[in-house]
Amino acid sequence: MATMWEMSQLGLARAYVVQGDTTKAKTAYQDFLTLSKDADIPILIAAKSEYAKLQ
Repeated sequence: MATMWEMSQLGLARAYVVQGDTTKAKTAYQDFLTLSKDADIPILIAAKSEYAKLQ
């Protein structure tokens, strides 16, 4: 299960996308994905997909 810290990184990444700041969004997504790498949760799959769209 994801912790509040991990989820805050995902929220931050999504906020940066809305603001159009892809550099900061990529960093926040990377942080989330690193922190959650062993989690088996649907939101992790969604975050990976969102991050891939920024590449």
